[in-house]
Amino acid sequence: MYGHDPADRNMNQYPNGYRQRITAQQAAEIAVARVPGQIIHVDLELDNHLLKYEVYVLTDQGIVYEVEIASRDGRILSVEVED
Repeated sequence: MYGHDPADRNMNQYPNGYRQRITAQQAAEIAVARVPGQIIHVDLELDNHLLKYEVYVLTDQGIVYEVEIASRDGRILSVEVED
C-alpha cells in the first residue's frame, strides 16, 4: 500500500544531511490531513539535494493528488493534481 519502505534502503547511500527524520507513515498522515482520501503510494526521493516523500492520495471524487513532504521536518513542499 505504501510502496517500498524507506527503512529497507541502505540510508548510508545518502550523506549525513540527507537522512530522513520522519517515517513514511508520518508522511502519509501529514498528506491525508492536507488532502483527505486514501493513500495509494508513498515514495522517498532525493531531488535537488532534498530528501522528500512523494505521497499519492486518491480522493472520494476520484482525483489523485501528489503531496511532496520534506523528510527532515514534515513540511509540505507542494500539492499537485496528478494527470
